Amino acid sequence: MLTTRPKVAELSFQLYGRSLHPELFNVCQSRTVKRGGYEARIDITNSGHLVTWRYGGLTLAEVAASSQHPMPQKRRLMSHKLRGERTDRVECRGGVKYQVSVQLEAVAPDVFWLFHQELAMDDQREGMFHQFESCARMSLGAISYIHVECRNRSLLIQAFHTFPDDYAIVKSQSRFELPG
Repeated sequence: MLTTRPKVAELSFQLYGRSLHPELFNVCQSRTVKRGGYEARIDITNSGHLVTWRYGGLTLAEVAASSQHPMPQKRRLMSHKLRGERTDRVECRGGVKYQVSVQLEAVAPDVFWLFHQELAMDDQREGMFHQFESCARMSLGAISYIHVECRNRSLLIQAFHTFPDDYAIVKSQSRFELPG
């Protein structure tokens, strides 16, 4: 299993109106939540994350992955290469709403290492955390941190993925909202 990150320039952010086969991903950590009639599985993968959200027969799958990774075209609702900052929104049948804000931030090495260390040392962390093996050039491996906030009518996912080789941080905030 690949335990280091792809290059940040290869990343894309996609949303599907269907589930994706788990064998497409190298899952490092997983969590399932159920609340208010919805269910979600959140996975940290080697290149980012996968969130599979289900409600009333509707499935949405959000994936941050390498664009080199073979992904299906069928029922893809949104696809963006990660560049700068982007916000998007999708309204689904039955009044379900999905909105996302995603940002790729390249920073100076000292700023990157400060952010990286704060994320790694946060003993008050309540979310999912995974530190990857270091590559040959860097002394610390990449980090993924995902904070999950469950409400009866919505699910909020805040994700942070670091890319030490590129001194880059990918930040995303996604909201899945029930009709109403």
